[in-house]
Amino acid sequence: MRKTVRYPVKGANSLWQVYKTVSFWKVAKNFIIIQLARYTPFMSVKNWLYRTFLGMKVGEKTSFALMVMPDIMFPEKISVGRNTVIGFNTTILAHEYLIKEYRLGDVIIGDEVMVGANSLIMPGVTIGDGAIVSAGTMVHKDVPPGYFVGGNPMQVIYTKEQQADRWADDPIYGKKE
Repeated sequence: MRKTVRYPVKGANSLWQVYKTVSFWKVAKNFIIIQLARYTPFMSVKNWLYRTFLGMKVGEKTSFALMVMPDIMFPEKISVGRNTVIGFNTTILAHEYLIKEYRLGDVIIGDEVMVGANSLIMPGVTIGDGAIVSAGTMVHKDVPPGYFVGGNPMQVIYTKEQQADRWADDPIYGKKE
């Protein structure tokens, strides 16, 4: 189960009541910053925008590809480790608005993680150090360190040990002498 906090609502669905849960002005500011970051080709500028104006925790040398969409309402709940790659058009959510409730959860992405293009990371998940998420994956539960996962629904493709065995003789990813 994802680590989210549930907030019940009465009356209309929770998205209809969105500005009772988050300031309109915060969302407007975040929208502008995120749109600037989505299109800028400079990784250091993206990271600076995310850290400075959105309150995201972003590690050194982390790369957000073109069109990555961090949570527009609660980006401060997103933490990305060092030397990580977030692939093209990936969405990282820290909220979900439902009919009778809304949920918030921290998203923690470790060091040296690779998230493939067009992936969706749901609120309340942790992706461990060195994990690989294949393109188009819906990450709806935690990913252990070093695992290779993919699909919708997400499934384990290789464990850390299986991945090490596969790469043992690889000149780039294999063991160094």
